[in-house]
Amino acid sequence: MVFPFLKPKACCMASLHLSARYRCSYVIPRCTASSTSQSGISIRSSDLVEKEYADLQLKSLYAPSDIGHVRIRQHVNPLSASFSVPVQSPDWKGIFTDCTLPLMVDIGCGSGRFLIWLAKNSPLHRNYLGLEIRQKLVTRSQFWVKELGLRNIHFMFANVNVSFEQLVSTYPGPLAFVSILCPDPHFKRRKHKRRVVQKPLVDSISKNLCLGGQVLVQSDVHEVALDMRNVFDACTDVFEHVDLIDHSSFSCDSDGWLQCNPMGIRTEREIHAELEGATIYRRMYQKTRHHV
Repeated sequence: MVFPFLKPKACCMASLHLSARYRCSYVIPRCTASSTSQSGISIRSSDLVEKEYADLQLKSLYAPSDIGHVRIRQHVNPLSASFSVPVQSPDWKGIFTDCTLPLMVDIGCGSGRFLIWLAKNSPLHRNYLGLEIRQKLVTRSQFWVKELGLRNIHFMFANVNVSFEQLVSTYPGPLAFVSILCPDPHFKRRKHKRRVVQKPLVDSISKNLCLGGQVLVQSDVHEVALDMRNVFDACTDVFEHVDLIDHSSFSCDSDGWLQCNPMGIRTEREIHAELEGATIYRRMYQKTRHHV
């Protein structure tokens, strides 16, 4: 099944080939914290996450205990000196079976389940790179990748605002897709500078993304979604907002937000947020002109 993204107008074939099994057909009740069904059964978001990713069978891969069950800090300061050194580019040929395939980069990949699901369900069409600033999550994600025997996905511990350019500019194939899904909101105004979507990062994405490549930004916090939108909307010389994806059912509302999840599966944060009754704000961009 063809992944429901716009076909690139030129240069790189960035359209994905994945299942769209969750095309607006799976609606979570709008409620708080944990949901209670009509039969009185409580529904926890962790149970919904396991259900969503059941085909990965990751529960059987939770050993050893120090890798399988990690306790992490929810908020990290990316401006800390400990995150200021760019990471070295890996040996792409040693990581991927074919390092010339189009690359998808998930910025702030969290636990990695979302990207692993994509990689497992699209093993021959592209490579996947997850970038995460919390090292324990990266260690566990890489453990899962090794146990599943996947050679089209890799996770790295990195501060994207420091390391993104260094990493993607050395990748042998085209950068075809970038996702920034529910990043840390850093609510306090004085901490907004910690937010991941800053102009230098967007400039680097616009520079390295192949013509026809796409960017998906998403948040369950309206203010954060607007913030990301404003930064990308300002790059009209490079990006075009995708109002209608491949003439399919994935249209936008009157405010320009995608009405459905176009990825074929939800992120863990998405599942938690929808269970609590939150709205998910998504916006898609396509590179239509070369970066100047």
